[in-house]
Amino acid sequence: MPGDPTAPDMTTQPRPVYVIGAGPGGLAAAAALRARGVRAVVVEKSDEVGTSWRRHYDRLRLHTTRRLSALPGLAMPRRFGRWVSRDDVVRYLEKYAEFHELELVTGVEVTRIERAPEGEDGWILHATGGRELAAAAVVIATGYNHTPALPDWPGRDAYEGRLVHAREYRNPGPYAGQDVLVVGVGNTGAEIAVDLVEGGAARVRLAVRTAPHIMRRSTAGWPAQRSGILVRRLPAPLVDRLSAVVARASVPDLSAYGLPRPATGLYSRVKQGSIPVQDVGLIDAVRSGRVEPVAAVEAFDGAEVVLADGSRITPDAVIAATGYRRALEGLVGHLGVLDERGRPRTHGARCPEQARGLYFTGFSNPISGMFREMALDAEKIAKAVSRCLRSTERASR
Repeated sequence: MPGDPTAPDMTTQPRPVYVIGAGPGGLAAAAALRARGVRAVVVEKSDEVGTSWRRHYDRLRLHTTRRLSALPGLAMPRRFGRWVSRDDVVRYLEKYAEFHELELVTGVEVTRIERAPEGEDGWILHATGGRELAAAAVVIATGYNHTPALPDWPGRDAYEGRLVHAREYRNPGPYAGQDVLVVGVGNTGAEIAVDLVEGGAARVRLAVRTAPHIMRRSTAGWPAQRSGILVRRLPAPLVDRLSAVVARASVPDLSAYGLPRPATGLYSRVKQGSIPVQDVGLIDAVRSGRVEPVAAVEAFDGAEVVLADGSRITPDAVIAATGYRRALEGLVGHLGVLDERGRPRTHGARCPEQARGLYFTGFSNPISGMFREMALDAEKIAKAVSRCLRSTERASR
């Protein structure tokens, strides 16, 4: 990332660009801004970078390749292997912040963002401790997996077994010898189910509301991510047809085991926010009967879990892999920049019409890989911010 010789001098900038969140999206944006001579200050509510990654389960690896997951200006080490582990992602983020000499403020949470007073450009950030921070622009990178979403099932609070969200799951040790129900068959639920089986759980069931698309992480050395990159700009109906052909050739029909092929096309589902499940052992576990798909959870009744087909089961523990909320309402909900589902209306270098200088990154889960898209967004955001600051600087002369 060569420096931009026309960018403003960081030492003369009265107000920095504030980046909220020290995960991969925030660090990438800050590094790209710094490379263009723009002062960027990363504000993180925890005490270290990559907090959400530190909380993920032990087994987790990136489903995207090392080469296609690096952030701007620093490659991931070859020793991390092709599919990078959770711990190596954390090491990389720590090294990334150090390598780019990023300006980090930790232990401070930004709670609300407001426009600067009338007649002034920029933004005011309200943060813990009564702080008010004046920003030339703001990049919000608080993360796709921010706040655990646990459905309000009837009887949930009186359930007599153990109920946890997937964020609390680390490894199968505490569940050895137990009957466990995993709710949700996204990538997290599928991988936790396999982890439990391999870690000694006595019985593992997987509650499925909507049958997922399942794909091989790689086929003959070709990673699924590269296919995602190639097709992401093609019409959804065409990709749906192509992916159906590939699925029939590479993924066995699991209908007899309770996982039928989805009726909706793969890319149509992606457009709705549902990413395919990349197989890291689920297919074999289902075919061997070690993971048993069951109907969706409808309610809890004492020690029992009531399923959508009317059946009742009595697991020792329930792990809810039911996703996350972006939780942006308190921060920017009053600015009219979120849609009805609480997601940013704009992304990357595009700003909301009514909120110039406010950028969002890392709030989508693209088929081409989240790390890759955050890296691309970082460069685009930095270019847009640098251009805007130059324009403002010229106008003030």
